[in-house]
Amino acid sequence: MEDKIIFITGASSGIGWATAEAFSKRGAQLILCGRRKEKLEILARKLDVKTTILIFDVRDKKAVFDAIENLPENWKKIDILINNAGNAHGLDPVQTAKLEDWDAMIDGNVKGLMYVTKAVLPNMLSAKKGHIINLGSIAGKEVYPNGSVYCSSKFAVDAFTQGLRIDLNSEGIRVGSVHPGLVDTEFSEVRFKGDHQRARKVYQGIDALSANDVADAILYMASAPEKVNVADLVLLPTRQANSYVSNREK
Repeated sequence: MEDKIIFITGASSGIGWATAEAFSKRGAQLILCGRRKEKLEILARKLDVKTTILIFDVRDKKAVFDAIENLPENWKKIDILINNAGNAHGLDPVQTAKLEDWDAMIDGNVKGLMYVTKAVLPNMLSAKKGHIINLGSIAGKEVYPNGSVYCSSKFAVDAFTQGLRIDLNSEGIRVGSVHPGLVDTEFSEVRFKGDHQRARKVYQGIDALSANDVADAILYMASAPEKVNVADLVLLPTRQANSYVSNREK
């Protein structure tokens, strides 16, 4: 992993931040992407490896392509793309959900991931090698009540990943995805619009995954031998069987 260039979206917090730390310990060079410049600068100072920062919102197609096209030449040969940026907004049935929440999830989780992939691909195609790892979710494997659009967005990520793997099979580029269950990050804080009490209830009694747990899984996928592609990895807390069944402490 030493000296490989790793491109991480959503690196300013949670899984993206933890993934950057995990790869830095292996000596990788890191392109840290996100919307919060100050957070990315703090992370870059913390890491003892070469880093560069890109500030953009994955939902902004022009910003995505401009940022990646204008990378310095020595940063353009990206070895691994980790599409981590994403969000959940609201937990509501279709009939009362807000359209702006739907737009945020579809634009960020689906279109944003596609934009970044499309922008990074040319250099991987030229090199005839590369690795793309997409952050999915258990919500991309099964639908749960009040999560129809978030689940739809993650089903789309799963489908896009499978199609991308087929399209790039002849190009020497590996494609896989990791689908976590409950991960204790700021995910629920965002979903519930900053309602901390409601967000904390999501993780009570479950011993949820940490961002580091997911980062370790991503590192495992990326570290597999060239002939091995970890195509699809579902990662759950031991106390969670699926979206419906969990063994919470009383």
